[in-house]
Amino acid sequence: MPSSCKELRAALAQCLQESECVMVQRNKAADCLRPPLYEELPLKCQQLKRGFGECRRGMVDMRKRFRGNQPVTLNQIQKTETGGDGYQLYAGKSAFAGSRGETDGNNKAPQDWRELENEKYRKETASENKTGKS
Repeated sequence: MPSSCKELRAALAQCLQESECVMVQRNKAADCLRPPLYEELPLKCQQLKRGFGECRRGMVDMRKRFRGNQPVTLNQIQKTETGGDGYQLYAGKSAFAGSRGETDGNNKAPQDWRELENEKYRKETASENKTGKS
């Protein structure tokens, strides 16, 4: 479990190194993570910092002692950004991503097995009536 946050930590460090706070203003990365410089960071860096903090907090959270700390990996974040699905920075699958199907009202529900049997019976009786009457 100690290495469960290493990918988020590396992504946060990379984001900080590429940020304007470090590159242009020449501040230390640790200084950029504290107010008032924290508000100037890009949104992605702020989200990574929050996700990393929650991941570290999850390492000592007793509610997760059975399942373990399960942070989302950076590869999953990048995959969902390109795919257009929503994502959460921490704790697994997003609530709205990967739903079973669209509910636009035009979906045709599959027929019940009883309806199928009734249709078969109607066809059989109709064919018997036609052959019996002629």
